[in-house]
Amino acid sequence: MHINKEEIHVVWFKRDLRLQDNEAIQNALASDKRVLFLYVFEDSLIDDPHYDQRHWNFIKQSIVALNLELKKYNTKVLCVQTEVVNAFNQIFNSFKIDTVFSHQETGLLITYNRDKEFTRYCRNNSVAWKENNNNGVLRGLLNRADWFEKWDDYMYDTQIKNELHTKSFLTFEEITQLEKYFNTVDLETPKHLYFQKGGTKMAWRYADTFFEKRHEKYMYNISKPALARESCSRLSPYLAWGNVSIRQIFQEATKYKTDANKRHLSAFISRLRWQAHFIQKFEMEHTMENASINKGYQKLKKSISSEYQKAWETGETGFPLIDASMRCLKETGYLNFRMRAMVVSFFTHILWQPWQASSQHLSKLFLDFEPGIHFSQLQMNAGETGINTLRIYNPIKNSLEHDEDGSFIKKWVPELANLSIPFIHEPYLMTPLDQQFNNFELGVQYPKPIVDIKVARKKASDTLWNMKKNAAVREESERILKKHMLSDRNRTFKTD
Repeated sequence: MHINKEEIHVVWFKRDLRLQDNEAIQNALASDKRVLFLYVFEDSLIDDPHYDQRHWNFIKQSIVALNLELKKYNTKVLCVQTEVVNAFNQIFNSFKIDTVFSHQETGLLITYNRDKEFTRYCRNNSVAWKENNNNGVLRGLLNRADWFEKWDDYMYDTQIKNELHTKSFLTFEEITQLEKYFNTVDLETPKHLYFQKGGTKMAWRYADTFFEKRHEKYMYNISKPALARESCSRLSPYLAWGNVSIRQIFQEATKYKTDANKRHLSAFISRLRWQAHFIQKFEMEHTMENASINKGYQKLKKSISSEYQKAWETGETGFPLIDASMRCLKETGYLNFRMRAMVVSFFTHILWQPWQASSQHLSKLFLDFEPGIHFSQLQMNAGETGINTLRIYNPIKNSLEHDEDGSFIKKWVPELANLSIPFIHEPYLMTPLDQQFNNFELGVQYPKPIVDIKVARKKASDTLWNMKKNAAVREESERILKKHMLSDRNRTFKTD
C-alpha cells in the first residue's frame, strides 16, 4: 500500500553551527513545512589529510551545544557519519525532502566536487537546494570593484533573529528513529587541557571577556606569542566553524568601540575585514589550494628534505622560538599571527622547502583551519604572491623582541628553561665551558641549528627578489591586483 510521505525541509549545517544570524535557518522556517537539522560527518573529509580529530571534536562540541538549545523545542541535530548523498537517500526512506537549505562553502576542492555531485543528486530527485552567501563572501565575482563596500553594507545590516517553535521541527523521537538508518555518531569528546571548546555559548564567553577587558592590550601584545593568548580575541575557531557569524562579532565590536579604546578595536575590526578578504580571494582563485596564485612562481623549484621537514614539524630545528611555536601549536591548536607567519617563513625561506609541503601539517594543527585564509596566508608568507612585501622573518630577532624573558620558550621547550636568557634565545652560542657550567650538552638535550641561518636567508632573499623582477611574475602581479582591486596601501596587511 502506498503511503504518502510528509514533505520536509532540511537545513544542512556545514561551517555555520549556530541558530542565530543564520540565513539558511531563516529561509527554512519561512514556510509551513517542518524542518530537520542535519550534520554529516563525511568519511571523505574525515580521511582528508587537511583535517584532524581536533576539528571533529570541536564540531561535536558545537553540535552538543546546539542540541542543548534545541532541547526546549523537542528536537535535535541529526548527526550521521556517511557521505552526503547517502545521508539524503536514507532520509528519503521516511520523508519526502522538498528543499535543502545551506550556506555556500568556500572550502577545499573535495567539498567543491561534493557540492557539484549533490547538485546533480538534487536535480535527479526533484529536490530544491537553496544556498545563501556566508559572511559576506560572494560567489561568481569577476572582480572586486565594490566588494569592500558591499561587505561593509552586509556587516552593518540587521542581524537575522530566528524565532524557533516546537511545531517547526521534526521531533526528538522522529530523529531518533532516523538514526537507526545510520552509523551512530558518538558526540562525546575527551577533555583537553589546552584546546578551546566548541559552541556558541563558549564563543560569546570569549567575545564578552575580550570586548569588556582583554582588548585593552590588543595592539601591544598582538605579536607576542605568550601575551597574545590573553590579549587577542581567540575567536578564530568560533568564526571558522560558524559558532558565531562575523557580522555578530563585527557589530559587537563597533558597539564597544569608544575614544578610549578606538585604536585597539579599530585594529580588531580591520582584521575581520581582511579575514573576509582572504576568503573572497580564495573563492575567486581556487587553484591556490595546490599552486601559487602568481603563476610566475610556479617555476620556482625547491629540493625536498624530509629531514628538515621532520625537524620543523616536531620542533627540533635548533631555533628555540620556531620549536616552541610548533610544539605549542601541536598541543593547543593556537598560535598568534606573527608566529604563524614566522614558522611558514622559516619553512619556506630558511629551510627552502615548498609551501605545499607545510600545508597539510599546519591545517591539521590549526583548530581554526579555514581554507580561504589558510592558503592565502601560506602563499603570502612564502613570498609567492608577487604583490605583498617579501618578509623573511629572523627567528632570533623575533625571539629577542617578542619573548624577551623567554617565558614562551621556557614553557614549550622546557629543556632550555634553566639556561640564562641569552642562551635561551641562542643556545648554540654556548661555549664548551658554558655548557659544562650549565650541565647542558648542545646536540644532546637540544639540537644544534639544522641550517646556517645567515646563508639561508641570503639565498632566499636573493632568489625571491630577483623573481619579483621576472616578467611573468610582474604580469601576474598586475592581474591579481586588478582582479582583487588592491591598492598599494593595502598590499601589506596582517591579521590575527
